[in-house]
Amino acid sequence: MNAPRTALHGQNTTITGTLYVAFELGDRSWKLSLGDGVRAPSRCTVAAGDTAAVFTAIAKAKVRCHLAAEAPVRSCYEAGRDGFWLHRCLEEHQITNLVVGSASREVNRRRRRAKTDRLDSDNLLSMLMRYDAGECRVRAVARIPTPEQEDGRRVHRELDRLRQERTAHSNQIRLLLVLHNLQVERIGGRAWTHWWAQNAARFLPGVRAEIDRECDRLTLAASQIRTLEAQQQREVRSDAQPAIALLARLAGIRAGSAWKLVRELFGWRQFLNRRDVAGCLGLAPTPYTPTGQTALKLMTSLLYSRAPSSYSPFSRSRFDD
Repeated sequence: MNAPRTALHGQNTTITGTLYVAFELGDRSWKLSLGDGVRAPSRCTVAAGDTAAVFTAIAKAKVRCHLAAEAPVRSCYEAGRDGFWLHRCLEEHQITNLVVGSASREVNRRRRRAKTDRLDSDNLLSMLMRYDAGECRVRAVARIPTPEQEDGRRVHRELDRLRQERTAHSNQIRLLLVLHNLQVERIGGRAWTHWWAQNAARFLPGVRAEIDRECDRLTLAASQIRTLEAQQQREVRSDAQPAIALLARLAGIRAGSAWKLVRELFGWRQFLNRRDVAGCLGLAPTPYTPTGQTALKLMTSLLYSRAPSSYSPFSRSRFDD
């Protein structure tokens, strides 16, 4: 039997008395689709971030749908750059909101597929109504962290970004040296400073000035990395982060990896079993048999890009960089 039909069996699927709102968030404007499940949905466009215009549109939609002013409102939008501030704003105004994963959107497998912001918001609205009617697997709903939990993730995410910047500056310096048939074992540190002081005069002014600027950026990134790593170490040693300190005691898990695992996974998320953990990290295999050949594909998620350096280095020394 079809799963959605089974889930809705014996239920009244006529959706009345509730206003549903779907957001398609853009850089400059937001597309809203509003409906009660009985009448055709209405659509409007508001400036990005204009919550007053959003609430005005909701009030007008209630009048259009002949709903009471105090009728419940349920909304949803896809997780993305805007984060969770809109979710908290809607919840403060007694609007039940869902933040859903964009990767769980139903997609037509045909090659030619229409895609516009209006169609996306309409699809979101339809899925929200189905979800509210009991079809819980229609979208993957995100778990919302508190503002404090969200703020606690800033340190290690900034560290990841700074390390990428450090690598980029180091690689750029190596490329400039290769242009002149020169190679060095390590960029940065005392040995590099000494080597550059002896060989800088061999370069023309333009290249020399560019390498000097790259060195300045590299030094700044390295300094900020040391500052943040020292901050992490102080908090772990002062027992301000007991969960991180406990995890860091395990052999093969560094303090930095323990910090990321707790902040991204075990500190505020709830997992029912190991499959939930694997699914959150994008490690749960999924059967895929397009041509009759059995294969397994790994799911992808936001955390797969956030935490690969945390869940893969368990075999590394805890003292490695």
